[in-house]
Amino acid sequence: MSIVARRGIHYLQKLNSANIPTALLEKGQNRVIDASLTLIRERAKLKGPAFAPPRIREAIWCGSTNSTTEEGKELRDPRVLTDVGDVPVQEIRDCGVDDDRLMNVISESVKLVMEEDPLRPLVLGGDHSISFPVVRAVSEKLGGSIDLLHLDAHPDIYDCFEGNKYSHASSFARIMEGGYVRRLLQVGIRSITTEGREQGKRFGVEQYEMRTFSRDRDLLENLKLGEGVKGVYVSIDVDCLDPAFAPGVSHIEPGGLSFRDVLNILHGLKGDVLGADLVEFNPQRDTVDGMTAMVAAKLVRELTAKMSK
Repeated sequence: MSIVARRGIHYLQKLNSANIPTALLEKGQNRVIDASLTLIRERAKLKGPAFAPPRIREAIWCGSTNSTTEEGKELRDPRVLTDVGDVPVQEIRDCGVDDDRLMNVISESVKLVMEEDPLRPLVLGGDHSISFPVVRAVSEKLGGSIDLLHLDAHPDIYDCFEGNKYSHASSFARIMEGGYVRRLLQVGIRSITTEGREQGKRFGVEQYEMRTFSRDRDLLENLKLGEGVKGVYVSIDVDCLDPAFAPGVSHIEPGGLSFRDVLNILHGLKGDVLGADLVEFNPQRDTVDGMTAMVAAKLVRELTAKMSK
């Protein structure tokens, strides 16, 4: 799991980016990429989405694109994007730490980043299990509930999945049980069971399925969230996209959103986005040219622009 923000170099936030040598920024970015790729090579036991953060970093700074977002924000400005590195979730679990303690480690890591105002956490997964501890941390740190926009092919709201209450498929049940979120909007849903619908009704979730997306498009591209609460959190599972746009996911589900659909929803969102995550990119299922990695990197850039003050 990776958190895009940086306590260790928070002093950069106080500097005018024009006074920071480009070579220094590039050196820092390259060190993060090199360290992440080393982690991949040396920890081959990591599977699936655990490989994702280094690949996303590599794609963000690759030479085939530039570091400017569609709204004109420059990612090389450390006031827009800085990198905290990784929380070694799998390694902590392999040391025998139970899931309750592991969730606390993730939450406390996010709170540590948020201590350095105006930093806001943009967390790279990993699978969707990380959303619960991250959302919990954001809500607790801000001292109140938030609104949550969740883009996904699946609602991930099982009470317990395969015997694990902290499963990637149960994250939003834990979030809603904890009272951390006032409104939960789930968009892009096209694989939902009876339990998923029942759980949605139980928690008052606003579920927008792909079968009605044409009807709902205008509403979803002009969302206004966060009024009366602390702000807005955005959680993007890469499989919200149709696999034609993002084949590198663990759970392929045809009939999803186009990439421009997702950007239109993000760009049209009105509200103070104070936290986000991007999860479930699986590099082991990506194309040889890394198409899904580039898609994930673009989503990170646009989320960053939405979050930066």
